[in-house]
Amino acid sequence: MTEAVPPSPPQPEADMQEAATKAAVFCAAERLFALHGFQNVSVRDITAEAGVNLASVNYHFGSKDGLLFEIFRRRTAELNRERARMLHEANDRHGGRPPVRDILEALFAPPLKWADPAGDRRISVQFIIRARSEGTAQMRDVLQNDVSHLRRFADALIAARPELALEDVYWRLHFCLGMVHNNRFAEFDRLHHLSDGLTREQDADGLLGRMLDFAEAGFLA
Repeated sequence: MTEAVPPSPPQPEADMQEAATKAAVFCAAERLFALHGFQNVSVRDITAEAGVNLASVNYHFGSKDGLLFEIFRRRTAELNRERARMLHEANDRHGGRPPVRDILEALFAPPLKWADPAGDRRISVQFIIRARSEGTAQMRDVLQNDVSHLRRFADALIAARPELALEDVYWRLHFCLGMVHNNRFAEFDRLHHLSDGLTREQDADGLLGRMLDFAEAGFLA
């Protein structure tokens, strides 16, 4: 017979207030940075938006750069967990050897759906995109050197196309990542002008289908 676990003591009111303040700063900063850029937002702007004391940023995050990196770290981790979950489900459906299209869907779908104006994660993905062009040295280092979340996709693609040279698999994956980065928060006005109005802006599912058709063909060529 297992012993009953006693309930956790109630969280002190001061701790709950600190957690609420930290969350308010995080959310206000993410929105302001995403909308206005990293250099155009001051600590004073953030704390005014959050309705908290000016010292709150340094107290909870160490500095403005520390706050930037915490937003970046948390949101990229959430995005990559969603990708990993979808790839795991594809592995389960196909006995550990999912086809190329399922692998690419797990890679493409989360960022596209985050960027969908109809969803609630557009600000987060806009922040991540700004990090690619405006990020701190610490962010740039992670973007350039941390590829751990991509290795599972490379391994799955190698297993799905064993006849391809490894170099070709990595290059094709690189091109697929370029598609994601270019389309997950893209404006399509230029395309509409080029096509004389034939193209129409797609919802996330429509855009995902077109990207998968193109990328799958590239991997199967």
